[in-house]
Amino acid sequence: MEEREDRGGGGGGGGGGGGGGGGGYHRAAKRLRTEEEAGGEELEDGEQDSAGEEAARSGVTESRSRRIRGTKDGVEDSHCIPPSPVVHVRGLCDSVVEADLVEALDKFGNICYVMMMPFKRQALVEFDSVDSAERCVTCGAREAVCVAEQQAFFNFSTSQRITRPTNVDDPTSGNKVLLLSIQNPLYPITTDVLYTVCNPIVNVQRIVIFKRNGIQAMVEYPDLEDAQKAKLALNGADIYAGCCTLKIEYARPNRLNVVRNDNSSWDYTKPFLLQRERGKGRQRQAILGEHPSNGYGSHCPLLPLPGNCRYRRSSEEVQDMISYPLLLPKNSHSYSSSSSSSSSFLGHGASSSVAMVSGLHPAKMNCSCIFNLFCLYGNVEKVKFMKSVAGTALVEMGDEYAVDRAVTHLNSIKVFDKKLNVCVSKQQAVIPSQVFELADGSSSYQDFSLSRNNRFSSAQSTRNIIQPPSAVLHFYNAPPTLSQHQLHKLCTEHNVPAFTKFKVFDAKSSSKTLSGLLEFDSKTDAVEALTVLNHHQIRIPNSSNPFTLKLCFSTSSHL
Repeated sequence: MEEREDRGGGGGGGGGGGGGGGGGYHRAAKRLRTEEEAGGEELEDGEQDSAGEEAARSGVTESRSRRIRGTKDGVEDSHCIPPSPVVHVRGLCDSVVEADLVEALDKFGNICYVMMMPFKRQALVEFDSVDSAERCVTCGAREAVCVAEQQAFFNFSTSQRITRPTNVDDPTSGNKVLLLSIQNPLYPITTDVLYTVCNPIVNVQRIVIFKRNGIQAMVEYPDLEDAQKAKLALNGADIYAGCCTLKIEYARPNRLNVVRNDNSSWDYTKPFLLQRERGKGRQRQAILGEHPSNGYGSHCPLLPLPGNCRYRRSSEEVQDMISYPLLLPKNSHSYSSSSSSSSSFLGHGASSSVAMVSGLHPAKMNCSCIFNLFCLYGNVEKVKFMKSVAGTALVEMGDEYAVDRAVTHLNSIKVFDKKLNVCVSKQQAVIPSQVFELADGSSSYQDFSLSRNNRFSSAQSTRNIIQPPSAVLHFYNAPPTLSQHQLHKLCTEHNVPAFTKFKVFDAKSSSKTLSGLLEFDSKTDAVEALTVLNHHQIRIPNSSNPFTLKLCFSTSSHL
């Protein structure tokens, strides 16, 4: 199985930025670098939506990327974009953080604000004057200007200013509280994780994590200067290699109110605040040096803060290690034997293992369709449609991390011309009450806890790769005699969009199944086909048992 994600948080207005204060940024800012980053960067495909959302939320409408070309007579802007204090930067490498842009561009003039767009490898940089921006654009057109050792390209933005979330009228406004939007959060984000990432820069006072449309957090520092330093060092950086990317901006509130210390909030100035009870049945595992793996993905290298990083405080020893609770199946003996001690652990957190999904097509969506889609991001325990709210269902998953992944990847996607809204439910479990018949005749409630189609229970679950919805589907466990014509006929019979390209993987001589790729005209077509055909049983002559066709989103962007 294959999968992954990407999603920007908004929540506070404008894009990620930097420096407050009349003096702009600290000149001494340097980039966070690891051996993995220094080894070279590779361009990637498929990161299109999140950056556009970020730009829209920041009040900046960016036209198609344009490059100013130099001529013998001078600089020529073939698109006639009027000069602006805001410069559009493109061609950045993956490892760029805000400090890299400041270090490379502050020679042209004082920088007021920066908005990172990491998944587009772009950024918006606002100078304090049009003259400074013109020097940057002109120099970039005539000679190579490198950001983090890679040439970048510059043009004027169509906006005259980047909108700030804190103070619309004051271009130098800032705040000691930072808003962190975690994009592509493939792995658990807890207060422990954010403290380990943020505290080595400067002292963290409070952290609050909230999960509505994606995962966001607010981190409070002692003063504005400390917040600015952390923002410079971390804005645009990955918590883990290739995922959990930080987009940082100044938050609106100037102080966080924390009522208890747990996975979702923590006040480090009050160590005796009501803390979570650590259940004896929940062991500690994993460190920040590798991906947290609880059967949801392979171990991969991370990007911990380098030991020689200039942002690390050397006056005191800081925590370098972090662990996650061991996730146990709900029906396991070890879980039930420690339910009394671990229930209090789960009860304190704001997370839930139940997702609420609304905007479902009343005639085409049922419990099985929801299972087919949500099982790509974690085990699905139960699905129940709500009788009181049409087109809305509750999905109980194996744990809260599966719900986080589902929210990140499935919120706002279109299925059967309806836009889904997926969020974390306040319910802690799905109760099979008020069962009724759906439009297609199926039951409004179904229990999938014992389904063999759940993909995160077996020993091979570490092979699952979390992918966001895409136009290419990977199919496997198909009959070895399955043909392209038969698959087309299957799509027609179930009234779902047909694929446009078909590719079969070379199978071993001993293989008893077939696998390959299907490319559709659009991501929406692929999602609809997967929702209906995933786990469809195909019978072939002279075979006692049917083949269960399995589908997932592919890592390939096209065939």
